[in-house]
Amino acid sequence: MIHSIPDASTLAVTWWKSSRSGAQSDCVECGIVDEHAVAIRDSKVATGPALLLDRSALRSFVNGVKSGAL
Repeated sequence: MIHSIPDASTLAVTWWKSSRSGAQSDCVECGIVDEHAVAIRDSKVATGPALLLDRSALRSFVNGVKSGAL
């Protein structure tokens, strides 16, 4: 399941940058919401929206990116 929230800064998570983020500020940050959900946001817009994905949706997303489908 995928949800979004309008302001990622309202989440009580510790954000970390993706190991694949570039040096030019094109960074994606992730945060563990709970044992079921992960949040993803653009690091340049800390108060912007975030996607909330359950572990299954995150797995599908990552696999799609790795395979070149996304």
